[in-house]
Amino acid sequence: MRKTASVLGLILGLYLVVRAVAEPFVIDMGEPATYRHDWGGPSLAGVLLVHCGPGVVAAVVIAVVLLRRSGARRIGG
Repeated sequence: MRKTASVLGLILGLYLVVRAVAEPFVIDMGEPATYRHDWGGPSLAGVLLVHCGPGVVAAVVIAVVLLRRSGARRIGG
């Protein structure tokens, strides 16, 4: 069960990271009308925070987990 939860968490995290990378290319940052009604709008900073923030957090969590696992293998192995 734990392995299943880890895989699902990794898939969700990777989705959020890809979405965060794609978001600046999806919206036209020079035209506020393209993101005015999005979550976090009407400001560009709010839209990027809401849409890219979870991806940044997910990337950090994934990196920490992978570093801990590799460190635990090195020390315990």
